[in-house]
Amino acid sequence: MLGPHVPELRALELLAVVARTGSLSSAAQELGISQQAASSRMRTMEELVGASLLARTRTGSVLTQTGELVVQWASRVLDAAEELDAGISALRVDRRGHLAVAASLTIAEYLLPGWLVGLRGHQVGLGLTPTEFTMTATNSERVADLVASGAVDLGFVEGPDAPAGLRHRLVGVDELVVVVGAGHPWAGRPSRRVTAATLAGTPMVVREVGSGTRTVLAQALADLPTAPPALELSSTAAVRSAVAAGAGPAALSTHAVRDDLAAGRLARISVTGLDLTRRLHAVWTGRPHPPAGPARDLVHWAVARGSVSRSAAPATP
Repeated sequence: MLGPHVPELRALELLAVVARTGSLSSAAQELGISQQAASSRMRTMEELVGASLLARTRTGSVLTQTGELVVQWASRVLDAAEELDAGISALRVDRRGHLAVAASLTIAEYLLPGWLVGLRGHQVGLGLTPTEFTMTATNSERVADLVASGAVDLGFVEGPDAPAGLRHRLVGVDELVVVVGAGHPWAGRPSRRVTAATLAGTPMVVREVGSGTRTVLAQALADLPTAPPALELSSTAAVRSAVAAGAGPAALSTHAVRDDLAAGRLARISVTGLDLTRRLHAVWTGRPHPPAGPARDLVHWAVARGSVSRSAAPATP
């Protein structure tokens, strides 16, 4: 029978994350709890143990000697708890056999299908029954809503930051590139280069509000006077077609325009003083790690394969 001084698992998990990050606030952010909740959880654990576990400094938090001992003991407890979590999830055969995924349009169209096919092939190679996947393709804002409501088990979104209130893991970095139709005046420039101010003052073909592509572009141009959009369209394919037809410039993922650039239908324009990189995240609810089973397998597969990258740089793990 456990004694009265054993902290709860979530408190031990918090202490372990503080030991790794060196900051109570960073640990709270990683675990998706408020600073107040983290401080309260730590105070309760210190009362149970009967000694201080953290020493606060101007640069963060360091473990006391007692704290280091507790973390050593807690690591075995947390490993066992994760095994228990995975085991219970394995018993729920109905959930292991099927995974509902939602993804932003760029990821859904150009990346996720390869991840799903690769993971199914890996499962077959191990002699396992492959997971049945259903996929919903929509914009990043809607993906976050579907995950938060429990309508899907796992989501993949694009944008400068992960959605608030959801667990998340970075699976890579993507880059938007500015493109114009082959007949656009910018395409005829020897340097094919414009300034950020020129781009901001030019009516562009954009995705709808709520898409990760639109959010990244808006934030990148936030400090500049911006012209109204030339067109607002709800799919990447529609934006590409409009740009090729001469409707104006657009900022799209390198994955979306690679074939058009190679075929000469679109021309890439360099923009001085503009950063259009964006992060791609897996998102879910519940515990800090993706749910055990196919959701966790899919996230690990996406990260390990380095499928998401910038056009001129390796993927960020």
